[in-house]
Amino acid sequence: MEYRQLGNTGLTVSEIGYGAWGIGASAWIGAREDESVAALHRAIELGVNLIDTARGYGESERIVGGVLRNHPDVLVATKVPPKNGVWPAPDGLHPDETFPGHHIRASLETSLAASGLEAFDLLQFHVWSDEWVGRGDWLETITDLRQEGKIRFFGVSINDYQPENALELVRSGTVDTVQVIVNAWHQQPEEHLLPACAEHGVGVIVRVALDEGGLTGRITADSTFPEGDFRTRYFGGDRAAQVEQHVEALVADLGVSTDELPDLALRYVLDQPAVSTVIAGMRTVRNVERNAATSDGRRLTDTQRDVITRHRWERNFYRAPGA
Repeated sequence: MEYRQLGNTGLTVSEIGYGAWGIGASAWIGAREDESVAALHRAIELGVNLIDTARGYGESERIVGGVLRNHPDVLVATKVPPKNGVWPAPDGLHPDETFPGHHIRASLETSLAASGLEAFDLLQFHVWSDEWVGRGDWLETITDLRQEGKIRFFGVSINDYQPENALELVRSGTVDTVQVIVNAWHQQPEEHLLPACAEHGVGVIVRVALDEGGLTGRITADSTFPEGDFRTRYFGGDRAAQVEQHVEALVADLGVSTDELPDLALRYVLDQPAVSTVIAGMRTVRNVERNAATSDGRRLTDTQRDVITRHRWERNFYRAPGA
């Protein structure tokens, strides 16, 4: 496992982190706790030292906390949901509607109780809008929580596919990390956000590096998901068929098999020097071992990088089909 600096925090994090959304059985149907615990233990054995969870991930905080109480050197991040329960954050809201100080504190206390941990290394807002910079009492509350020793650092999870919506925050010097979607298709963050983070010493935690499975090669036009699984919406309409077509074109141009695509897709993200870590969703030991193997110091060739760059495919995947 290779390691990188998490911005200016002084923390060293594994290139592959553990995204713990799927293990909580909140929107991923079929998660089994025994399997999740085994995967977490295997990740730690292989050198993963950052686990990312959230108050909104079902039983994830409890499961993560149960494992990490025996691994005090592993870093854990969680998230505060917006008080109004709206994802993503729409324009025109005051931060008192989304992240008032009393809500932040109450959410953190609930997360601490659920996990059994004494503090979190990183507390993140689960949505963000740059309209909130310099407004509300959220920053005062974050400062107080740091001084009380309940959190070490503060970050935000940027709205899906809106990377420019955190540029003012990054430049303000009030945030330690940002969590953002970056992958072989969604390359927009490379234009402005990643350079700004590098300039201001903000750590970058990348999520959805494999497009929720789209870049694994296992999503086809015939793919179906259990009732209630968020992927039914994510790959709704003709999205799954489009994914299959884009994957076929990409692997053909790369001259690789579909099985090799996940590794190359992760390496593409790790090729970005501003990226600190990629939090891959890993519900099974097999997923853990496959993703952890990507962090071996090798990078894409110039030809491979150029091919992937040409396959950029920007979409708002949460729009209704045809919108």
